[in-house]
Amino acid sequence: MKHQVITEEQQKKEWQKRRHFSIRINVFFFFTFLLFSILIVQLARLQFVEGKAYSAEEKQTRNKDIIIAPIRGNIYDIKGAPIAYTISAQSIFYRVQQSNSKTAKQDQIALAKRLALIFKDYGDKNFSQPVASEIIKLMDIGIDINGNKTKEANSISITFVPRRIKTNLTKAEIAYISEHRDELKGVEISEESTRFYDTDNSDKANNGKGSFIAPQLIGYMRSYNTSSTLDFYNGKEGYLNEEYVGYDGLELLYQDELRGKPGSKSYPINAREQIIGQVKITPPEKGHNLILTIDKNVQVAAQKAVANHLELIQHSSDKYYSMGKNAVAGYAVAIEVDTGRVMAMVSMPDYDPNVWIGTMTQTIYDQIQYSYTNGAIRSRAANFVDNDQRGKHPGSLVPPGSTLKPLTVLIGLNEKLISPFSTYQDSGRFYYGKDDNASVPNSDGHAYGLLTPAKAIAVSSNTFMAAKIGEPLYSKYSGAKVVDIWDNYMAKFGLGVLTGSDLPNESEGIKEYADNKSMSTQQAMVQGSFGQSARYTTLQLAQYSMMLANHGKRYKPQFVDSIKTYDGQLIKKIEPVLLDEVKFPDEYWNVIEDGMSKVGYTGFEDVPNVAMYKVNRKTGTSQSEVAGKKLENAVFIAYAPADHPKLAIAIVVPEGGYGKFGAGPIARGIFDAYDQSFGLNGVPKGK
Repeated sequence: MKHQVITEEQQKKEWQKRRHFSIRINVFFFFTFLLFSILIVQLARLQFVEGKAYSAEEKQTRNKDIIIAPIRGNIYDIKGAPIAYTISAQSIFYRVQQSNSKTAKQDQIALAKRLALIFKDYGDKNFSQPVASEIIKLMDIGIDINGNKTKEANSISITFVPRRIKTNLTKAEIAYISEHRDELKGVEISEESTRFYDTDNSDKANNGKGSFIAPQLIGYMRSYNTSSTLDFYNGKEGYLNEEYVGYDGLELLYQDELRGKPGSKSYPINAREQIIGQVKITPPEKGHNLILTIDKNVQVAAQKAVANHLELIQHSSDKYYSMGKNAVAGYAVAIEVDTGRVMAMVSMPDYDPNVWIGTMTQTIYDQIQYSYTNGAIRSRAANFVDNDQRGKHPGSLVPPGSTLKPLTVLIGLNEKLISPFSTYQDSGRFYYGKDDNASVPNSDGHAYGLLTPAKAIAVSSNTFMAAKIGEPLYSKYSGAKVVDIWDNYMAKFGLGVLTGSDLPNESEGIKEYADNKSMSTQQAMVQGSFGQSARYTTLQLAQYSMMLANHGKRYKPQFVDSIKTYDGQLIKKIEPVLLDEVKFPDEYWNVIEDGMSKVGYTGFEDVPNVAMYKVNRKTGTSQSEVAGKKLENAVFIAYAPADHPKLAIAIVVPEGGYGKFGAGPIARGIFDAYDQSFGLNGVPKGK
């Protein structure tokens, strides 16, 4: 065996290799020791220096609150009949699924389409159901039904809050969705409180359905997140986005009283957002109930009177009634003479206010957009979906026509332009202006002969008003001063100003006599003297009629009799409010009453017990220029009983023809209903 000989050079290299390895090992252990030393020092600092602070923070808790919406108060008529109240209903919600993948978006679009089919097949057949494009908008996922981004795509609200898709589910919808829950990802069914508006079920009116009770006056509700356009809610806090709130009418006016106070669920959580204790629940306080001045029977009778009369004049073959064959709307207000308490307010056609609860589809909105607003207090277009057709008909604000003549006579008497015994030879036409280049005719050019102020009211002479009051008033005052004088008289009787009702969106009317671009001042006074230079609301005309009845007392229109707790305890009784009083000598009022008692009218020929049911009244036939044509509007004011007035009424039927035939007969049904429920002499007559 041979031995391997290791040279000196090889020994030297081996020694160097071992030396380098030892150095690396030592360096490795040094850095390892250094790192462990730093770690130990850091752990010691955390434990001994900062440990107490972190331990205190770990134990620190805070509360996370979730608002509980209150139960809304109910609305009843003066005798306790329910009109609007809160019920429990099953609603379907969608909880947003967080994903930006293309597949997720396709699934969400498919879900919207699937829900649309479910609603169509199993939903209430009496209502239009939401379509897929509307459902995906309610899902709030930032895309439309075609998958395109919407303007809300970058501002989607909190994702864990479920989105309400539809409420008032049918049993069939609930059953189907529950059975296929696994296939409908993100869909939940939950019970919640919802608003319900009742109908009159005494008979089947209104195209086979019960009539809703003053729906435009009561108003409607929408979710809070759609209320940002209303000034009422600016700065309001503590509302849930999905909470239903008042959006118009009394629902909005008395929102604070009806809503109650919200409750809360308070969760104690630690710094890690973990619940570490018992949930504390502060229950919500129920809202207060409203007891209205409206009587359900009188209101429904008024609605039927307007609807039935519209049907009559639209299809009548009578020469005079058929003048209103193109009328599509009617408005009426009945108000107590000595209190201002409103007994009925009608805006026809009406609609079903329950459609606002849940999903408002475009189809439904198109159907109601010209009927859900209150035409008795503001401008409302004729109820036609077609723009061209709608533009051929007058809206709800029309000139008062001859119903203004009692006030014109009062102005003439007070300004000493006439006396109670002044006379005027009515030839059928009055000429005025430079070189008599303008003229005012009576209806049909009729010449009434010798007239006193009272008889001029009775026969409705335009020429008397223009020749004895309008033109002389213009001559008495110079320049624009006469307009101010006229306007002041109108305002004193509630015309051209807010009535004081406080109803949202009430109109002041349109004072064309103040617009010197549309007519000269002289023409404004002449035309104004017989009710043709301004347009007023039906509520304004009712307040004016009330003032004629009570000799100048302007009461605030009152819709709420009292406010009570949810369980019926009285909180506040609403008392009448006298806004203003105009004082004239009794002999002036006697002229007005004498004239109004002799005005020809229809619908009261067979009134029983006439001695206790005499009606003072004034018909009006005003003109509106629409689409180049002059259309005649039927207007009527009245109060009864004539000797001790209890109830005043105003009725407007745009394009209804002569006031005597197109509006006057409606008053009969309202007076009769009030007489039955309250008694025009204070003793209810019963049916």
